[in-house]
Amino acid sequence: MSLVIVGSIALDTVSTPEGEVQDTLGGSAIYGSLAASSFCPTHIVGVLGSDYPASGLQLLEEHGINLEGLDFKEGKTFRWSGKYTNWNRAETLNTELNVFADFSPELPESYLCCKCLLLANIHPRLQLQVLNQINSYHHLACDTMNYWISLCKDELEQVIKRVDIVFMNEDELREYTGKKDVFEAAKEILTIGPEWVIIKRGEYGSVAVSSSNLFFAPAYPVTKVKDPTGAGDCFAGAFMAYLANHPIINHQVIREAVRYGTVLAAMNVQDFGVQGIIGKSRAEIEVYKEHLIKWTS
Repeated sequence: MSLVIVGSIALDTVSTPEGEVQDTLGGSAIYGSLAASSFCPTHIVGVLGSDYPASGLQLLEEHGINLEGLDFKEGKTFRWSGKYTNWNRAETLNTELNVFADFSPELPESYLCCKCLLLANIHPRLQLQVLNQINSYHHLACDTMNYWISLCKDELEQVIKRVDIVFMNEDELREYTGKKDVFEAAKEILTIGPEWVIIKRGEYGSVAVSSSNLFFAPAYPVTKVKDPTGAGDCFAGAFMAYLANHPIINHQVIREAVRYGTVLAAMNVQDFGVQGIIGKSRAEIEVYKEHLIKWTS
């Protein structure tokens, strides 16, 4: 099977204790698709402006990513700038929606035969718009953030009802459910409709929760972090791309997906922007994964 990822495409300016980059490739769709491309055929949906660098498009093509779902608009690409003083959370310094303000995702006809969909972090209204265009996908997942939970919780709930997997961090789970205990919060999310909740815990790893299973996965032991931007998107992209190769999901498949997501997130944080994940071979990824299993078993 193949994977469709719908999300944001951005040019990011990021400052961390390790340095700064300007107008580097970013956005949930970019991080997710690059991470996913090592595992299955990957198709991207997003909007970008006339200032988007040709080298960025070439990079996606070099990773075998289908660009038919890109919407090219006159104007500037979505821009975000942020600063990290705490590795777990960025301080947003500036956001310019630009062409992203009028984004209306449309799946090309060739994407409708895909079986796996990741609704990356965008407005729930846009996620619903995509869900209304499909009828035969096997694995559906959504990611979100605190902003959407506080701004449009009702629309987000409609998305959650229709997907199989939800990615949330601990703060998002608590805010959405009002529960302090994240496992109680995850169980409440499951009652809405999904089969799995994947709790993203940053430097502490992740937890996969279903009605009958819990899988705790530590983070990969990275010795030096440079830029955590996009780590969650890389995790989700690799996770869903691994699932795309498995028509039937069980707890063992989920565990492997979590491990691969953990590896790609770890690769990502070791360099700025997407530099940590580009050009990585499947063999390199497997070495990371074997180290992860060895160190955490």
